[in-house]
Amino acid sequence: MRTIYKICDAAAWRGAEQAGRYGGSADDARDGFIHFSTAPQLAGTLAKHYAGQTGLKLIAVDVEALGDRLRWEPSRGGELFPHLYGELALSAVTGVQDLVARPDGSHVVPELAS
Repeated sequence: MRTIYKICDAAAWRGAEQAGRYGGSADDARDGFIHFSTAPQLAGTLAKHYAGQTGLKLIAVDVEALGDRLRWEPSRGGELFPHLYGELALSAVTGVQDLVARPDGSHVVPELAS
């Protein structure tokens, strides 16, 4: 797996671009790490945590660029999810795209690299 994904509020991402790093959301700060999803996990993460939300960005991140600060830990249903302990350097970001919300509150999941 070379790419993982972060779902981020567009305004927060603009702030990260200006700062040159992303420190995470309020949920990330509460948990002590930045939450990510793999491509197969993304639809479930969107449905569980972001249903009905608009103005979201999908941030693609190179796993190798994160080094040993990235840990794979059990979460939803015991499945291993990627968690980053520390800030996300923008140099690890390989792509940013808008997430489109449907009228029913679900999101269109774009074609993703894994």
